Amino acid sequence: MIAIMLSPFFIALQNFADAKERKLAEGQVLFQQGDKVDALFLVVSGEIRLIRYQADGSSITLQRTQAGSVLAEASLYSYHYHCHALAQRATCVSALPKETVIKYLQTDPKFAFNWSGYLAREVQQARFRSELLSLKTVAARLDAWLNWQGQALPAKGEWKVLAEQLGVSAEALYREIARRS
Repeated sequence: MIAIMLSPFFIALQNFADAKERKLAEGQVLFQQGDKVDALFLVVSGEIRLIRYQADGSSITLQRTQAGSVLAEASLYSYHYHCHALAQRATCVSALPKETVIKYLQTDPKFAFNWSGYLAREVQQARFRSELLSLKTVAARLDAWLNWQGQALPAKGEWKVLAEQLGVSAEALYREIARRS
């Protein structure tokens, strides 16, 4: 998602009375694989990547979050984190105590409904991304993205981010856009 729009649900999460703000410098670790899960994190500004390191030393990016996103939401149902969270640039997160979120899920039907709606949208996005990345050409990926977003190309300054979302090089995307002009 290029444009960042904070949903009413995200704003409601941010306004939890016991939420605590944390600022992270570029490269700073928020949590590491094996750490105890004691909070649900909201990305208020900046960007965080969830990284899982493999036995051979290589890594896989599991999630890339920006402002308006919940970080590692599945960890709410785990005792320990299964990956590392690394700030890609200066970032601000809001930490909601895990116990508080679970209490709301158990006692507030509207909150639980909104949470399940959020998770359903995340599943839809993950499925779309999986299908998008299975497409063979830059043109096919761009067409699918445009159709999914229901909008025109983002501003030129955001094309590099779009290329990353499409899983193609910025140069390949630029060539495809130039071909369509």
